[in-house]
Amino acid sequence: MDTAAVSTRLATMLADLDRSIAILKGEHPDPGASGYDNHPADAGTNLSDSDRAEASLDAMQRQRSTVLAALRRIVTGTYGECVDCGRPVPEGRLEARPDAARCVACQSKHDKARR
Repeated sequence: MDTAAVSTRLATMLADLDRSIAILKGEHPDPGASGYDNHPADAGTNLSDSDRAEASLDAMQRQRSTVLAALRRIVTGTYGECVDCGRPVPEGRLEARPDAARCVACQSKHDKARR
């Protein structure tokens, strides 16, 4: 596996995530910070927009963490090894998800445990 190419791809993903996070934070600043009074009928719309923005930010920040972890694994020489069982992560999986930390079996177990 060409870790230089993977590193470049991960760095691009990180830059895209950082840009998206900054844009989303700019478009949805802290509610109540603006000082504007909204019509009571707008409260539900603003809340759902805020909830969506917050959920999107959370997802992007989690993905950002996985990208940073993958970059650290490249540096330490453990990229491509499952963080749980130590077996190789299939290259097809890494092609699809360069930030993948686990083999398919361990990821499945991890996902089930999180539910």
